[in-house]
Amino acid sequence: MTVLIVGLLMLSTLFGARPAAAQNVLRVAAAADLQTVLPALSADYEKASGTKLEISYASSATLATQIMNGAPFDIFLAADYSFPEKVVAANLADTRDPTAYARGTLVLWARKDSPLQPLSMERLTDPRAQRIAIANEFHAPYGRAAVAALHWLKLYDKVEPHLVVAENIAQTAQFVETGNAQLGLISLTVAATPHFREVGTYVLVPTYAYPEIRQCAVVMTKSPHKDEAHAFLHWLLTPAVQDRLKDLGLAPVQ
Repeated sequence: MTVLIVGLLMLSTLFGARPAAAQNVLRVAAAADLQTVLPALSADYEKASGTKLEISYASSATLATQIMNGAPFDIFLAADYSFPEKVVAANLADTRDPTAYARGTLVLWARKDSPLQPLSMERLTDPRAQRIAIANEFHAPYGRAAVAALHWLKLYDKVEPHLVVAENIAQTAQFVETGNAQLGLISLTVAATPHFREVGTYVLVPTYAYPEIRQCAVVMTKSPHKDEAHAFLHWLLTPAVQDRLKDLGLAPVQ
């Protein structure tokens, strides 16, 4: 009986079903403005490449700090150039310069049921705008762009007492959506989603009023999946994906 059992086990090993090969997993640190962009793109990429994207969202500053403290990400998709550059300066990226993958757009957003409708930039100084949400300028590039725009438009001193500061751009949008602020300076990636189009409206902040939001990426030097990370970044830069970004609130870099 023992011999029979051993024989059956050997046959099972030789001819039985073998476990499927483990799926490649790419750990992505992504700026909060990409929370409405990457889900659709990652599904397409996984289907095309077989690589699954495991995405963590936060402000660009928070992610950069996590990376410099040893967080095991493979690639960092930031909302600007400066935070990936800090990762490069810390010798944690495998290239000398961050790679631009998209350009961001800043908008002013309000709920459709707001008394500040119809929306315009002039609403920022409307007495009914008692709370205006922006992202933290030291943590989020869109927050830095918002502060720059308010200064350029000579509105900062007037609106500064009414500013409500969020940790990142996703939280900024949430403040306005939930009524904790009447207006918000947020990313087009959020404002252009079906949900935010349904519940609110937006106007573009003049692009001349703030520095270009050049969203950049770096691949981690110590990543065990550098080839896969570069392949994903290359895919983001392909004409088809760059053209698709326009429907997701980002402008192509090419």
